[in-house]
Amino acid sequence: MASQNLVFVTGNANKLKEVKAILSQGGHPIEIDNQALDLPEIQGTTVEVAIEKCKRAAELINGPCITEDTALAFIALGGLPGPYIKHFMAELGHEGLNKMLVGFDDKGAEAICTFAYSAGPGTEPIIFEGRTAGKIVPARGTKVFGWDPIFEPTVSGGQTYAEMDPQEKNKISHRYKALDKLRTYLQSHA
Repeated sequence: MASQNLVFVTGNANKLKEVKAILSQGGHPIEIDNQALDLPEIQGTTVEVAIEKCKRAAELINGPCITEDTALAFIALGGLPGPYIKHFMAELGHEGLNKMLVGFDDKGAEAICTFAYSAGPGTEPIIFEGRTAGKIVPARGTKVFGWDPIFEPTVSGGQTYAEMDPQEKNKISHRYKALDKLRTYLQSHA
């Protein structure tokens, strides 16, 4: 990795807090700066969205960066809302997202986090993806961080992300799984 600081492109304070907490764990913590940029998000798969977003971010900051896209895929809806969850959440809220599954027996969902890393402008981003299986439930817990109150991971002992202690969430989350892969890559290319 270049000697220039790695920049996490996000304006979301909650994401930044989680990412810093996860990357600071272990024997070789990774320090990041952050910068909020208004980047257009193309329509496409989680990977296509992540690649384009990261390419544009690397050009704008003129250096190495990481970007992150989060998706929430409802099994009954063939993976939708997927990478468009941010917009669905803004328009429908927790209750509306639950209503989307009325009439379906399958409330299964998958939380997907896709980090893209670019060494700088003109380089092809590398993708690191993490997935956590779970189900959609009526909102429980603090309503501070997006759709966390309606996602109950299979391995959470019956708690939604929003009900979990942040350190416990960070051990099983889709974001942790993606960041663990990213950390391994960055440390092996330091």
